[in-house]
Amino acid sequence: MKKHIPNIITCCNLLSGCIAIYWAFSGIAKFALLWIIIGAVFDFFDGMTARLLGVSSPIGKELDSLADVVTFGVAPATIVFSELCAIVRHPASLPPLGEAVLHYLPFVAFLIAAFSALRLAKFNIDTRQATSFIGMPTPANALFWGSFIVGQNAWIENNRYAPIVIILLIVATCWLLVCELPMFSLKFKHLRLKDNHIKLYFTIFSALMLIIFGWINAWWLIIGAYVIVSAGIQVIGRLVD
Repeated sequence: MKKHIPNIITCCNLLSGCIAIYWAFSGIAKFALLWIIIGAVFDFFDGMTARLLGVSSPIGKELDSLADVVTFGVAPATIVFSELCAIVRHPASLPPLGEAVLHYLPFVAFLIAAFSALRLAKFNIDTRQATSFIGMPTPANALFWGSFIVGQNAWIENNRYAPIVIILLIVATCWLLVCELPMFSLKFKHLRLKDNHIKLYFTIFSALMLIIFGWINAWWLIIGAYVIVSAGIQVIGRLVD
């Protein structure tokens, strides 16, 4: 029975993603974000449970990627799609892009799902990512988009250039998913401070951000800081070398 426990947890991640997609299509992005966060919790514990029980398997790895595509690829893409659809209903507030462009504009959001799938496929065959990441992890990207759309909803719906900003962010985050930028992992393999000080400091920073800005607004700021810190570590490392 214990060999099935990690896969059950992974399936809970998948179910969370399906529920998030339902709320996203319903136009209630706040609930969609909540279920993405719940899915992220399941995603954090399925691998840990497999290692603790010593029951890691190839099928578990494939199932984990499939679940992540739904929860951290399709779900955030649907949140952005629904938001762009809502904005397009008010063309007077948009730049003069043309009716045909505005009609198809929301579908650009599904690039997030496509690049998330590509990122996960690369991760599965990349032996360099055993202890860290190369490119932005899909859960981080999903939390960024859910938090940004929900937390900045008033600004998005009252700024005529918000669709352009969202499209540019889609392009940027899709690139970050598949780029060669090394990013540190927040998973602790052991408790030695020497090897975990960046993770520990960033975890404390994230907790403070959640306390100050709340569980909705904080995530896009945390993920933005995560990308900046990861890039900064690489720049400093090259300067030192």
